[in-house]
Amino acid sequence: MPDIDPALQAYYAARAPYYDAVYAKPERQADIAFLRQLLGERFARRTVLEVACGTGYWTPNIAKVASSVVATDALTEPVEFARLRPGNEHVRFRQVDAYALPADLGRFDAGFAGLWLSHVPVSRRAEFLTSLHACLLPGASVVLIDNSEVQCIELPIVERDADGNTYQHRPLRDGSLHRVLKNFPTEAELTSMIRGHGKHPRYELLSNFWLFEYVVSGDT
Repeated sequence: MPDIDPALQAYYAARAPYYDAVYAKPERQADIAFLRQLLGERFARRTVLEVACGTGYWTPNIAKVASSVVATDALTEPVEFARLRPGNEHVRFRQVDAYALPADLGRFDAGFAGLWLSHVPVSRRAEFLTSLHACLLPGASVVLIDNSEVQCIELPIVERDADGNTYQHRPLRDGSLHRVLKNFPTEAELTSMIRGHGKHPRYELLSNFWLFEYVVSGDT
């Protein structure tokens, strides 16, 4: 079984049918247009491994320019939506654990994760990167994007644990309320996270998202 927080699994499994609503918010459109263009530029003619693809919102944008795409997620429900999304017909989907990506996925010259790192506990960031980098070739390009702290206006942080992880309470349409781990790493934290494993880090803070990219260095 994927080694993911069961509470997080339950939340995203229940939310899968209407997850894309978060991308339809008017204030996010300029950022999304910018990120779509950037992903198209970064992943053109690349072999791309996408981690935690969810319902596959970003996947078609990558698939139309990449040489090939393998998109992974730990949960069944979001992947089923992703498979049916137009533009994903030639994407290979796998249900696997992001912290233990299997060797049979292959080796790639690019990696991507959208709105995933914020759900990785601080203590497991190194574990996740070790898993990711084991599937990437030296010189591979990695792009990570996630929500900026602007999101906290709508969903404030309600708890912080001893490790520095922060949590939100998120309601679903069925009326249930879920405690969800949601971290907002700083540029310094992201740069420190890849020290010894990545080079040429670049961070950009947008209105509603942040972008962090780097190149995998040496042997992984």
